[in-house]
Amino acid sequence: MPVGSLGLVFGASFAAGLNVYATVATLGLLQRFGVVTLPAPLQSLAHPLVLTIALLLYVVEFFADKIPVVDHVWDAIHTFVRPPAAAVLAYAAVAGVPEPWRLAAALLAGTVALASHGGKATARVAVNASPEPFSNWAVSVGEDALAISLAWLAASHPALALGLAIVLTVAAVWVVVLFFRLLRGMKRRVFG
Repeated sequence: MPVGSLGLVFGASFAAGLNVYATVATLGLLQRFGVVTLPAPLQSLAHPLVLTIALLLYVVEFFADKIPVVDHVWDAIHTFVRPPAAAVLAYAAVAGVPEPWRLAAALLAGTVALASHGGKATARVAVNASPEPFSNWAVSVGEDALAISLAWLAASHPALALGLAIVLTVAAVWVVVLFFRLLRGMKRRVFG
């Protein structure tokens, strides 16, 4: 599989794990305005129907993500949306390769999106512990900016996106592992 395809898959998958609607909208808008040329199966992301739905859902997520309890419910629901959506995007992105490679790309994309989503959800638990809302809003806007930037990078500079997505995936897994170690330590202190 070429590095360009791998970079698009990895970068878009990590971005989708943060915000799938921003990722789809970004890729679709980049294609629609001729900034990039996506692989043929992904060019349908530029269709007005797909763009409208992605942008509307992005607006809903934008506001849902700013409300401390609502964002956890939203993230819980999107555990079942973001990884499969990333897998579908990856499967479409590598349409020119043999079927086993397409399936492998889909599995890898779903895993990367799940790691990204898990890192996001875990970090948000820590941020939401703060009583003031501004840190939650800042982190949410930062996640959106990262998703949009990484989707753009994946489409326009896939080799760079590949490296960045690998680093970010490792960091996301580390955040989740660190969180569970912290929980385990707290459990031992409370329950002896």
